[in-house]
Amino acid sequence: MRIRDLYNSGKLVISFELFPPKDWQGLAELYEHFKELIKCKPSFITCTYGAGGSGGAKEAQQRTYEVLKWIKKDYPQVPLVSHLTCVNATKEELKDYLTKVNELGVVGIVALRGDAPGKTKQFIPYPGGFRYAVELVRMIKEEFPNLSVLVAGYPEKHPEAPTLEEDIKHLKEKVDAGGEVVLTQLFYNNEDFYRFRDLCVKAGINVPIVPGILPVTNLSQVKRITSLCGAKINEMLLQRLEKYPDDEEGQFLVGVYYATGQVEDLIKNGVPGIHFYVLNKSRSAQYICKALSL
Repeated sequence: MRIRDLYNSGKLVISFELFPPKDWQGLAELYEHFKELIKCKPSFITCTYGAGGSGGAKEAQQRTYEVLKWIKKDYPQVPLVSHLTCVNATKEELKDYLTKVNELGVVGIVALRGDAPGKTKQFIPYPGGFRYAVELVRMIKEEFPNLSVLVAGYPEKHPEAPTLEEDIKHLKEKVDAGGEVVLTQLFYNNEDFYRFRDLCVKAGINVPIVPGILPVTNLSQVKRITSLCGAKINEMLLQRLEKYPDDEEGQFLVGVYYATGQVEDLIKNGVPGIHFYVLNKSRSAQYICKALSL
């Protein structure tokens, strides 16, 4: 199957993004939450991949692979998509991973350059590896043509890009190289997404552009995440969250209420799907899907 075909079906596509836990407790919790997430009937699941941890890229790849393998075994009907970055890996190592997940039955790859590892501010390509995500996209299309390729878009621009227009220029290069779907970074102002979408269309990007939504369930956590990816927290949302500085449930309810309104507005404005960053939890996504009958 091709992921792009899901978005051409005329039905709203719901997808969830997981990340590989670092320990057995986290893995056990993910299993329990996934049992609830699957009730929302997602069209596909993605699992992130990075190069963190003492074991570097290979350790991260293995954790991602184990999560995908478990889902494939227990929920074979759910299409799976793996993330893949250029960080700390040679071209041959990336090919080895792609061969492995392809044999597992993964249907697509979210092809990313990845963030500079550790405290390094500037991305330096690994010896024998890739400098840019577009190179990884080309390799997947040439070597693994059966895999769908998804690429990342940044409604508020990538932190390293000088302008949003320049960032979209690079996004078009990834789409022209074979990117079939654009999944966006999280955002909290829908106007930023609509501006980004309009600029993409103007630039000739004619693939599905899917908004990525991260419901705020913990204020300090989302502040850290947004500082890393360059996203802005909506001022009204921030003020409401700050009314509950020591109340986790209060923050959760405010965040879910806001995200529900965000998603409802996006659907009214014709998005082809919603990609939820669920942080390996199920409650917020379940509430939103149930409230909007998704």
